[in-house]
Amino acid sequence: MEYFPAPLSREESDALIARIEAHQQQHGFTFFAAEVRATSQLIGFIGMVYTPFEARFTPCVEIGWRLAAEFWGQGLATEGARAVLQFGFDELKLAEIVALTVPANRRSRRVMEKLGMTCNAADDFEHPRLPPGHPLRPHVLYRVRPGQCAE
Repeated sequence: MEYFPAPLSREESDALIARIEAHQQQHGFTFFAAEVRATSQLIGFIGMVYTPFEARFTPCVEIGWRLAAEFWGQGLATEGARAVLQFGFDELKLAEIVALTVPANRRSRRVMEKLGMTCNAADDFEHPRLPPGHPLRPHVLYRVRPGQCAE
């Protein structure tokens, strides 16, 4: 949660799970539980949701991931996100999928780049759910369309 305003409380975590489940019910996709195949160990989530705020690039579908730190750097976020992109383009027939993060989040930005997503400085924005002046308010936006994904 380094690039989030604060860790979630138990009540906030429960509310997040409820929103994830509701998104799945309404749209047929969401953030999915991610596990290591060999051990079935839950390591976080990877998936897509409709971006839950208004900005100049919304409405849109956003891909995202959160993995436990001990699983970083193993290619698991990239592997899972590739499968999610394929589902989004092949099954859902989405025209574009976006990802967003703070500029300093180099690990997530590297995953986005490995996926073939591109970033244009003209798309940079201030996250509307954070107050003006908050250090995490500036965000970068990455985009990818069908046929642009890296293998």
